[in-house]
Amino acid sequence: MNMPDFEYHAPESLGEVCALLAELGDKAVVLAGGTDLVHKMKQWKLTPQHLVSLKHLDALREIRHVPGRGVVIGALVTQNGIYTSPLLQERYLSVSQAAHQMASNQIRNLGTIGGNIANAVPSADLPPILVALQATIRLVSAAGERTLPLEEFFVGSAQSVLARGEVLTEITIPDQRATGSTYIKFGLRRSGALAVAGSAVAVTVDGDTLVEARIALSSAAPTVLRARRAEEFLTGRTISDEVLARAGVLAGEESRPRDSIRGSAEYRRNLVEVLTKRALRKAIDEGHG
Repeated sequence: MNMPDFEYHAPESLGEVCALLAELGDKAVVLAGGTDLVHKMKQWKLTPQHLVSLKHLDALREIRHVPGRGVVIGALVTQNGIYTSPLLQERYLSVSQAAHQMASNQIRNLGTIGGNIANAVPSADLPPILVALQATIRLVSAAGERTLPLEEFFVGSAQSVLARGEVLTEITIPDQRATGSTYIKFGLRRSGALAVAGSAVAVTVDGDTLVEARIALSSAAPTVLRARRAEEFLTGRTISDEVLARAGVLAGEESRPRDSIRGSAEYRRNLVEVLTKRALRKAIDEGHG
C-alpha cells in the first residue's frame, strides 16, 4: 500500500527533537511506536511532510521508582514493557494487566504508553487505570515544560491539550495510600478487542470501610470519565454487595456513551454498571498485587 512522501528525522536528544518540531511546525509529527500513525498514513488519513522519530531517546524507555515521587514511566516504554515490568507487577499490577489486555502481542511489542495516551481515544486501555491512580504527565517543548494530571490531558475524542511542538516524555504514578486497583473491560472478542466499555478502580480500604474510591471509565464518554457521584457515594461506606451494586448504578447513570457499531449507548451504560461493581470487588479483595 502506498504512503504519502515524507522526510524522516531521528534526532539524538530530546532538545534536538523539540528544536526540530519548533522549526517544522505543523508539517511534522512525532513517531514513537508508529502502530497508529503508520496505519493512518497508509490510509492517507494523515499526510505529514516530516516524521520526527524518538528512537534514540533511550531515557524514555525506562521504568523506575523515585522515592518521594512515585513510579516514573518513560513515554517510549512499550505496552509489553508495561506488562512485563517487575516494578509495575510489584507495585501496580493493575497497570500491567491493563497493558496485557491491549491489541495483539505483535502490536504490544511496538506500541508505546506515550502513544496510547497521546492518541486520546476514549477506548484506550491504559489511561483509565492511570487516571484512577492519579497519574501525572510531563510535556516538553522548545519553549519549556509542564506537568499536569493525566485526567486534564483529554478534552474530547482524539483531542487533547498537547500543543504543537510538545512531546509527552513521561508518566508518573504517585506514591499513594490506595490499597487496591484494577481495570476490567468488555470487548467483542477474547483478545485484542477495543473496549466496548471498561471500568478502572483504585480503592483505599480500612477494615470493612471504604475510605476512598476513584473510578475512571473507558468508552463511556468522549474522554476518560471519572464517576464522581459513585466515588462520593462510596466514601466512608461499609463494604457490602448492596453498596457496590449501588455504586455501579451511579457510574452507569453518569456515563455518556454513544451508539456505535460495537454497541448501543444503553448497552454500554449497562456494561459500565456491571463492570464497575466487579472492578470494585476485585480491587477490594485483591489489592495491587
